[in-house]
Formats: sequence, structure tokens, C-alpha cells
Amino acid sequence: MGAYLLKRTLLIFPTLIGIMLISFVIIQFAPGGPVERVIAQLSGSGVGATERFGGGGGGELAGGASSQVGQGGADAANSKYRGAQGLDPEFIKSLEKQFGFDKPAHERFFLMMKNYFTFNFGESYFRDISVIELIKEKLPVSVSLGLWMTLVTYLVSIPLGIRKAVRDGERFDTWTSTVLVVGYAVPGFLVAVLLLVVFAGSSFFQWFPSRGLVSDNFDQLSTFGKVVDYFWHLALPLTALALGTFTTITFLTKNSFIDEIRKQYVVTARAKGLTEREVLYGHVFRNAMLLIIAGFPSAFIGAFFSGSLLIETIFSLDGLGLLGFESVMNRDYAVVFATLYIFSLVGLVANLLSDFIYTLVDPRIDFESREV
Repeated sequence: MGAYLLKRTLLIFPTLIGIMLISFVIIQFAPGGPVERVIAQLSGSGVGATERFGGGGGGELAGGASSQVGQGGADAANSKYRGAQGLDPEFIKSLEKQFGFDKPAHERFFLMMKNYFTFNFGESYFRDISVIELIKEKLPVSVSLGLWMTLVTYLVSIPLGIRKAVRDGERFDTWTSTVLVVGYAVPGFLVAVLLLVVFAGSSFFQWFPSRGLVSDNFDQLSTFGKVVDYFWHLALPLTALALGTFTTITFLTKNSFIDEIRKQYVVTARAKGLTEREVLYGHVFRNAMLLIIAGFPSAFIGAFFSGSLLIETIFSLDGLGLLGFESVMNRDYAVVFATLYIFSLVGLVANLLSDFIYTLVDPRIDFESREV
């Protein structure tokens, strides 16, 4: 097992490079960019302008741009940037240098990866803050949503799936399947809007808060009051996020248990006089849970880093989902690539951890006998 884990660990680095390289190449062909973003804002055609230009001097460049307009117009007319006509070519060059676009693409990629391997993620292009600090600022929302959603989903879905497998075809199995399928079919953002209108609006009930992760007076509350206030704010967003995920995990658990229950070793265990509970949790559980463990890393990472943009927007939660969307829209490539690198690294490590947990659940699994 040790040799397998070492091979998988060493494969993380080329996999990361491949992910980043493909994304970097795609970005090169995408229309627009940070330089075009600044030019659009200066010309008044930018939409949703960010707070300020980068802490590396972008604000000063933009502030002095008005004096550059009209100078060197003939040269600027030949500029490769749309909307740059009338701007001083030297100003355009200073923008390219600020964002690193004065270097060839391959040189920019190698420099980026060199910095990322040392966990140096630089600063946001359009916010006067480092990328790491920006992620730390948004992380509490995503951690709260992702962690609790994963725990609630597994704590509910696994026991429910086992019960459905034991009572397969009975009334309980039928009506719970109907509820789960309906819940899966309804988009999470529609559930969020419904919950917001019914339970956090003035039209029906005002039982829950409609925005934020905590109340404005959170710091003044007691420890118990802070805990209650925290989960009070999380109740509606978690319900909207988790409703669809219950279905997948529950049916996966049910089908895994049904497959195992029908195998010969279960018949043999029953013939030896073991009770149904001993058969179910002493033999079937360990084998059936392998598929659930295999899907845990992707579910865990997905709960943290994806699928929460609309939920964050509806409930006014400023998390990583909203940060990623704004960064792409604003062409803040420093944040886009840094978050992609971090999320990919976490995902690869989580999959490696999953293989390790495989061997703890079932020591008969030998990854070293397989080709990596």
C-alpha cells in the first residue's frame, strides 16, 4: 500500500500541471482579458466595474489615463486591444506589464506554476488584497455550507438507504422514493426561492433570516446564542442545497446493500444462525459501503466548491462560489487560476485519502497489485 500511495502522490504534480495547462490554453483563446477590462472601464463601456485597479499601481495608471487620451492616437489605432484608440501606447504597455502580459504565454505559465508550487498566489488584479487573503475572507461561508451539507446528507442518506434496502418493494420504500425523486427533480435555486418567500418573507412566516451567515449583533451574543444564531441562518440555505443530494446518496446506498444482500456469503451467514442485524452490519455493511466511500471525495469537494453560486446569491452569502463567478466575469485571472489550483490540489489529495480509507474498510483490497 505504501508504494501505491507514493506513486499516487508523485502523480499529483503532473496531473496538476496538466489541469492548469489546459485551463491556461483555453483562457488564451477566450475573448477579453484584464487589459481590455481596464480599457473598457476607462472608455465608459465596462459593465460591473470592480472596486479599484490592482494594488500594484493599477489605480494610479487608471487615474492618469485621462491625460493620455488623445496622445499617440495613430499608433494606438493599430493596437491589438479593442477600444484602445486614443490611448497612449506607453500606457497600454504599462498595463500589459502590470498584468504580466508583456511576457510570452509560455513564460507566463512557467512563472505561474513556479509560484504556485511554493504557494505564492500573488495579488488580485482588481482588488488591493492578496489572493490568499481574499480566499480566507470568503472561506467561512463555503466551509459552513459544504461541511454541514456533507454531514447532514450522509447522516440522513446512509441510514435511509439501508432501511430502503431492507424493506425493498414495501410501502415505506415506495413513498420515500417518490419524495426523493421529486426533490431531485426540483432545482435547488427554486427551492431556495420558495423557502425564502415562505419562511423568511413578510407574506407568510418570518421564522428565519433572509440574508447573511450571522446576525449583525453576533459579537454581542453569548456562546450558546452564537451557535443558535449560526445554525438559524444556515437552516434555509442548507435545506435548499441538500435536498437534491439526498437522492443520489440514498439510492446509491440502497442499491449497494441490495447487491450485497443477494450474494452467496449472506445466505451462508444466515445458514450459520446469525441474526439479520449481525448479517447486515457485520458482513454486508463493510462491502456495501465501498461504493459510498468511493464517491465521498467528489461529493465532499463538490459541496465545498461548486453548485452554491445561486444559493449564495439568493441568501446574500458572500462565499467562494460568488468569488469565482465574479473573478471570471471581471477577468481577474490571478484569482481564477489560484482558486483552480487550490481546488484541484484538494480534490487530488481527497481522492488519495479515499483510496487509503478503502484499505481500512476492507483490508482485502490491494492497490499495489494494480497498475497506477
